[in-house]
Amino acid sequence: MKIIVLGSAAGGGFPQWNCNCRNCSGLRSGAIRATARTQSSIAVSADGQDWVLINASPDILAQIRAMPALQPERARRDSGIAAVMLMDAQIDHVTGLLMLREGKPLPLYCTAPVWHELNNTLPLAPVLSHYCGVRWHELAVGSDAASIKRLPATQVPGIEGIRFTPLALRSKAPPYSPHRERPEIGDNIGLLIEDVASGKSVFYVPGLGAIDPPVEAALRHADCVLVDGTFWSADEMVTLGFSKKRAADMGHLPQSGEAGMIAVLDSIGERRKVLIHINNTNPILDEDSEQRALLARHGIEVAFDGMEIDL
Repeated sequence: MKIIVLGSAAGGGFPQWNCNCRNCSGLRSGAIRATARTQSSIAVSADGQDWVLINASPDILAQIRAMPALQPERARRDSGIAAVMLMDAQIDHVTGLLMLREGKPLPLYCTAPVWHELNNTLPLAPVLSHYCGVRWHELAVGSDAASIKRLPATQVPGIEGIRFTPLALRSKAPPYSPHRERPEIGDNIGLLIEDVASGKSVFYVPGLGAIDPPVEAALRHADCVLVDGTFWSADEMVTLGFSKKRAADMGHLPQSGEAGMIAVLDSIGERRKVLIHINNTNPILDEDSEQRALLARHGIEVAFDGMEIDL
């Protein structure tokens, strides 16, 4: 199983187009050592030819250009994207669907609440019906912590030997959703992605607000975890004067603090640990920062665009 990180930043990318925080202005001027990043998405393949795109970010066209594997050129019109799977209905995870409109009918895997949003509040599916169209496949979410292997799993035609198991998360619906403050089961999921033959797995969870027993079980089960790296501190956006909302208000667990992501990752033992969906304000983007050095001491990596993971 091969995984490519297409985009590793949170919504807005890095640098964010209208932001002059220390990170964004420092990258533009060369004052800090950092690397630009597009908005978060990964691609998963069994053979390196056909891929499941997990989240379709607004940066998808740039990501396809940067990753030749997604354009295998087997025909006059071709794509390596066999299907799209969505973690939620956030703007930065779904609006790239519109950029895929010139292709064949698009197999789309998502939960019922996400599909409802895409047909009503943010009606991308009706718009796409006038172009390629969308074939919806429901992802049934599980929440039983007793056994990861008993949760409902999905296999995508053409992606042989890889199993996708969605887990319901405690997090937030998109800001535009009428149930933003009343989350529904299936608004947000994590994905346990397993190579059936080898038994190797990765747990992908770019938006994580709380560690429930099923999430902890998946973290302990996976050989590699790709987890929420949005904010360093709980009050990061408040301190910088960009928002009145704390990390928890936006559905994210910060890295620092007694119960933060570093502590969580320390508790799950030896495995590959990678932070993804990194906000432009997060000091870990500065490769010479104290925070980045602290992550390294804890054996935690920071995802970058083009990062490859083979399991």
